[in-house]
Amino acid sequence: MSNAKVNQNINFDDYKDIWVLGEQRDGHIHPVTIELIGEAMKLAANSKKPTKVAVVIPGYGVKEEVEKLTYYGADMAIYLEHPLLAKFSTDGYSRALSDLILERKPEIVLVGATSIGRDIGPRVAARVGTGLVADCTGLAIDETDGKILQTRPAFGGNLMATIICPKNRPQMSTVRPGVMAKAAHLDKPSCSVETVKPNLTEDDITVELLEVVKSGKKAVNLIDAKIIVSGGRGVKGPEGFDTIRALADKLGAEVGSSRAAVDSGWIDHAHQVGQTGTTVRPELYVACGISGAIQHLAGMGESKYIVAINKDPNAPIFSVCDYGIVGDLFKVIPAMIEAIDKTGSFEL
Repeated sequence: MSNAKVNQNINFDDYKDIWVLGEQRDGHIHPVTIELIGEAMKLAANSKKPTKVAVVIPGYGVKEEVEKLTYYGADMAIYLEHPLLAKFSTDGYSRALSDLILERKPEIVLVGATSIGRDIGPRVAARVGTGLVADCTGLAIDETDGKILQTRPAFGGNLMATIICPKNRPQMSTVRPGVMAKAAHLDKPSCSVETVKPNLTEDDITVELLEVVKSGKKAVNLIDAKIIVSGGRGVKGPEGFDTIRALADKLGAEVGSSRAAVDSGWIDHAHQVGQTGTTVRPELYVACGISGAIQHLAGMGESKYIVAINKDPNAPIFSVCDYGIVGDLFKVIPAMIEAIDKTGSFEL
């Protein structure tokens, strides 16, 4: 097994292009991959030197899914194909990716801040001898010298820190899902697929996957939700989310929450929307009993339509919403549900 390598006296001119880690689970591409392709293309357009975008996908038996990524504007698609990568393996993924990075020297590597990305991102960075900025919500190219400016929440979301990597390459970031806009789907592929066979053996894999046990509980999918109904401190307790769920069921929506509700133990963290939770951009976001702290607004402000329900007419949420209802959510929501039952629809 190869050891981590530290970059000393490196020639920055040897490093070029932007790589996106294409994440797939059970043969299906994770949406954050398409978001990162879109962001990588923006960074490449602002780069001070010719820069191509490559998406690198570890896996096995997923060639058709890999080919779908060629329709999103990347210049290169690299398929790291090996039987030992058929199921996610921390050792296998880290080894295959770091070996390819050391060989081909990308200047920037973007990884989704998912459970998989947060696992292998730091390991790959350590193996190739560079730093990693975790959980980024903003990326830009420095106009003065072309370095990537990596912005992330700090101190519980109360500050935004912008971090650079001046001495090592590649520059690596994990990027929070849902923050970046997805790349547009093209009518024709923009690139072909290069298949690379990584040098992996069973001795490289120190953990054996014996069984995959899936929870019977419905997973929370805020990122892909078209409609989200969220509750905040105004729901007054865990039982208050029964009212939120009732409206969500009527609208075919996911249930979200503010940080205050999660910190109070009223609902699981998986439902949290905001800088320290999940960043979302649904078609419709209904904020119920949420005052509108800046950390929450940063996580849902890109929603197409925002409806706010709050008893306080001066709540900050009313400054960003498209439709505001000043009133008690426990009276307003039942009235909305009744209207939906009568008309069969909910019109804004």
